Amino acid sequence: MSFNRYEDRAEQIRSFNRFYTRQIGVLHEYLLDSEFSLTEVRILYELAHCQMLTSSDLCRGLGLNAGYVSRVVSGFEKKGLITKSRSPTDARATQLKLTDKGLATFKPLNDASRREVSTMLDKLSEPAQQELVDAMGQIRSVLGEPSQSYILRDPQPGDMGWVVYRQSALYAQEYGYNNEYEALAAEIVAKFLRQFDPASERCWIAEKDGKVVGSVFIVRQDENSAKLRLLYVDPFARGLGIGSRLVDECLRFARQIGYKRIVLWTNSELTDARRIYDRAGFQLIEEEPYHSFGKDLTSQVLARDL
Repeated sequence: MSFNRYEDRAEQIRSFNRFYTRQIGVLHEYLLDSEFSLTEVRILYELAHCQMLTSSDLCRGLGLNAGYVSRVVSGFEKKGLITKSRSPTDARATQLKLTDKGLATFKPLNDASRREVSTMLDKLSEPAQQELVDAMGQIRSVLGEPSQSYILRDPQPGDMGWVVYRQSALYAQEYGYNNEYEALAAEIVAKFLRQFDPASERCWIAEKDGKVVGSVFIVRQDENSAKLRLLYVDPFARGLGIGSRLVDECLRFARQIGYKRIVLWTNSELTDARRIYDRAGFQLIEEEPYHSFGKDLTSQVLARDL
């Protein structure tokens, strides 16, 4: 059976889901050698960590059917694990709270879960553990509500190679650029590393959830001018203002150094980047068609005074 790219990705996700459910024992009828199912343990977890939830809260937070939650809650109440009380803010709602017996029942389940995860981590090296955590964070960011937090920092060993790889891969995927672009990016980064002057040049690395998601360089062009280079932001981190923040940092640094002007080179099809530059006050000063990176393109030189 032949698969197109979309179907192949779907099969890879299904394969991962089968692997991970086996890994954490979800396929067992009862979780952590207890009398409770995975969903029941998850409801206990929510009640243990959030005071006075309602059944509606559980349905919304866990994406569960109201009838199913009602049956689980009734079972917990019969076992003496929870108590019910009328909500002080909504007379129609009933709040749920774990009893002392409920808390005592949940604690060994929580401890057992921690031990299982610790056992899994103990089989991995320290770098592999961090790689696993970072990968899980990226999955949550892509599929869930993305975190708005990120940091800008100075480059660390290994960052420059990542910048060349990631930007080249993105531009190949999004714009069809060939390996000529990778060669150019590598040349820019190599020159920066070999000739770096901290008094007049700088690189910022954007990091989100422990992963590099963007970068920008500002380098000396001449005594009065700086050049902005290799701005990029990873797709899953776009929409957070990272690109604009990186450009703003370049402008701030250039003013501090005493540059009078900042210039940059781009291509007309990089429209997202162009919008950032326009908002930052850059203006088009040169434009011409050319052929590079395996395509017919239109180069643009933008500049602004400081």
